[in-house]
Amino acid sequence: MRIVSLLPSTTEILFDIGAGPDVVGVTFECDHPAEARTRRVVSTSAMPEGLSPRQIDDFVVAAMRRGDDLYHLQADALADLDADLVVTQDLCAVCAVDVGVVTDALSYLGCRADVLTIDPHTLDEVLESVLVLGRRTGRPDAATTAVAALRDRLHVVADTVAGRPRPRVAVLEWADPPYAPGHWVPELVHAAGGTSVLGRTGQKSVRCTWDDVLAARPDVVVCAPCGFGLDAAAEQAVDVVSRMPGVPVWAVDANASFARPGPRLVDGVEALAGLLHPEVAPAHPDRARRVDR
Repeated sequence: MRIVSLLPSTTEILFDIGAGPDVVGVTFECDHPAEARTRRVVSTSAMPEGLSPRQIDDFVVAAMRRGDDLYHLQADALADLDADLVVTQDLCAVCAVDVGVVTDALSYLGCRADVLTIDPHTLDEVLESVLVLGRRTGRPDAATTAVAALRDRLHVVADTVAGRPRPRVAVLEWADPPYAPGHWVPELVHAAGGTSVLGRTGQKSVRCTWDDVLAARPDVVVCAPCGFGLDAAAEQAVDVVSRMPGVPVWAVDANASFARPGPRLVDGVEALAGLLHPEVAPAHPDRARRVDR
């Protein structure tokens, strides 16, 4: 089977379940595992480089208003790869190539590849997507084993934080302007022994105000800007510190462990448990960092 993965999360899953050798095409964002970087890139960003977080938000809002695509699908590369399966999404036009764009391109090119849409909204649906990919790629046993291991890790965290007070946690999926979290992120907070005070599980992230964040009375603020790693999140969190006096602010590796609906969401749960309950849960400094002025 020849597979093109148009989502960083599904690329990670495919490699995790042993289907990496079948992956022939990826996006410019597919960076984990490192081997994914050796595959042909078929999707790139339409966004200029070097923009600040505020400028990125302005660019995305304007593009969405005009109906512009935020990603370029390289049709020639897609045709050359002669894929049997193309994995894409219909969840978020800001996150990756939309399934409609893929379907239109394949029709135009006369390609007969199957298109598999992966659209998880919750943590359980993320784990189910691993099983779906396992079945579609002939690796159901490997997928089942991977999901069982992830659930075992979640159970360990649940047992560790059981019965402890639950801090009020405000996760920000963007900091300038602030966005309340959606989809699986509030679940990650709950699984780690906290109470998410912004956003709703299974729903889209929504733009809010700093007054909204303050009114939520968080005990902890977690800066998790979508698409950014730990160092960049820590830089952005400095401004959050100034806006939330007296409230501990943490930066996390959002790109790896919060934004992408893949196996490393469990890394995010473990990182949150470590910062919310340091007396019982281990710290993960490679995933979370306290930020001060």
